[in-house]
Amino acid sequence: MLIKKWEDLPEYMQTDEVRPYYEILRKKKFQLILKRLFDIIVSFILIILLSPVILFFSIWIKIDSKGTVFYRQERVTQYGRIFKIFKFRTMISDADQIGNLVTSKNDSRITRVGEKIRKYRIDEIPQLFNVLIGDMSFVGTRPEVKKYVDQYTNEMYATLLLPAGVTSLASIQFKDEDEIIEKYVSQGRETNEVYINEVLPLKMKYNLDAMTSFYFMKDISVMINTVVKV
Repeated sequence: MLIKKWEDLPEYMQTDEVRPYYEILRKKKFQLILKRLFDIIVSFILIILLSPVILFFSIWIKIDSKGTVFYRQERVTQYGRIFKIFKFRTMISDADQIGNLVTSKNDSRITRVGEKIRKYRIDEIPQLFNVLIGDMSFVGTRPEVKKYVDQYTNEMYATLLLPAGVTSLASIQFKDEDEIIEKYVSQGRETNEVYINEVLPLKMKYNLDAMTSFYFMKDISVMINTVVKV
């Protein structure tokens, strides 16, 4: 997980706003190598240990509603690369085509089993496969769909210097994101507009701050806090 040369970054990332974050990470090659080795080893072990859990929920989802077991949506990761994220399906089939890309608390598209899975973040377990193959890391900025990445400021693009993450400090602080969005929606505002203008900027502040103080053991701390608080 080494940082590319500056001139090899996507042109839209070669800005004065991204440069300070780039220089910080460029000096932490050993920490980044540890981070990737940890991702590979731990994701592989967890996939084996959690295989009965994955099988159980796969069967339950299939019985509960029509559609695939896994939800595969295109997201954006390191250097703006598009990948397909693995998640347990918690909504009806083709939910993306009949509603917003973000969900509020009482979204009618969520299935019965999906409501329970989302409550305990079990839908995130299949992302272990994304971590293993290198699309994601255990800790990092949560991957957004391209629609929202296109709304990034120049500084926000700095988060694409590293792979997207399963969890982060922002994920912990916004663990009840759907409830936050629902409060604005109940006031008559549109879900996507609320996410772009209210939620995303606050989450990105946490993500950018985390990059300036990145080191491997801090990632471990974030993972432990995620288990305890989320």
